[in-house]
Amino acid sequence: MLEPSANMPWFKGWKVTRKDGNASGITLLEALDCILPTPPTDKPLRLPLQDIYKIGGIGTVPVGRMETGVLKPGMVVTFAPVNVTTEVKSVEIHHEALNDALPGDNVGFNVKNVSVKDVCRDNVAGDSKNDPPMEAAGFTAQVIILNHPGQISAGYAPVLDCHTAHIACKFAELKEKIDRRSGKSFSGYPPLGCFAVLLSFIISLLKLQYILWNKSPIKAPLLFFLKMLFIYS
Repeated sequence: MLEPSANMPWFKGWKVTRKDGNASGITLLEALDCILPTPPTDKPLRLPLQDIYKIGGIGTVPVGRMETGVLKPGMVVTFAPVNVTTEVKSVEIHHEALNDALPGDNVGFNVKNVSVKDVCRDNVAGDSKNDPPMEAAGFTAQVIILNHPGQISAGYAPVLDCHTAHIACKFAELKEKIDRRSGKSFSGYPPLGCFAVLLSFIISLLKLQYILWNKSPIKAPLLFFLKMLFIYS
């Protein structure tokens, strides 16, 4: 199970063929290690933008890593929080055209009638017809404190790193101190639910518990007011 054995001379090993690369081995442990996780293609599209390019003869090309869902040419996507909606003309990976992009792919996609000034890094693209992304007015999160030189209290204002976003935030309320093994998980969009809080170094890791969506057309202020759950080891 864990290492090759002379007690099974008849067993020559296992082999699997797949487009992501062939795999082979002898032990059960090796076989388990080669099982690929199922990509979350059944969830709504979420694609945080890493950069936006203007390419002559093509137009505006946002670039980012697919987190959930599927991106296809012809889809109508919405960028949050700027609330810009447009149609996807083409999808590419390293200048190779794709019929669809899946979670884990680093893609560039050409969009219609959108200027490079209309969207920016840290925006999130989603399917406008299937649970489009919205701006969050605030959220409740579990926080694991890794290292901090002083006392943390309500009103504390660090910098929040969430995927490609880098923005100031504010702790509105510290609800309680709890054991790190307790609390519910954020399962709606797992890849988008983890982020880091920075001072001049990483001071904590966070896991979303509850989101308060901002459905108002008025943009939220730069400082997000957060309710946080602190988790100490």
